[in-house]
Amino acid sequence: MFINKKDVEQGVVIEIEGRLDTINSPKLEEVLLPLLDENPQVTLDFADVDYISSAGLRILLIGQKKAKVNKTMLTLIHVPPVVMSVLIMTGFTEILNVS
Repeated sequence: MFINKKDVEQGVVIEIEGRLDTINSPKLEEVLLPLLDENPQVTLDFADVDYISSAGLRILLIGQKKAKVNKTMLTLIHVPPVVMSVLIMTGFTEILNVS
């Protein structure tokens, strides 16, 4: 998995490429959680994510909870259909800001 962080005027965009699974989820957690403390808005660009497991969903849930506490906007963008179907089936589209 490849993670690229880009600072933008509103906060930060994290571009993720590859599989968000048990092996790779800790990498995202390591990058995401500190950024939720430091930025008013964090955007996860899922354009190149081709798979998400329960471990990946767990990181998104942890991130959303931390964002809520910090009053940070956490948004997922460019979510491919294969990942979106998992988010819909698990009810994550009800708790995450997906655009």
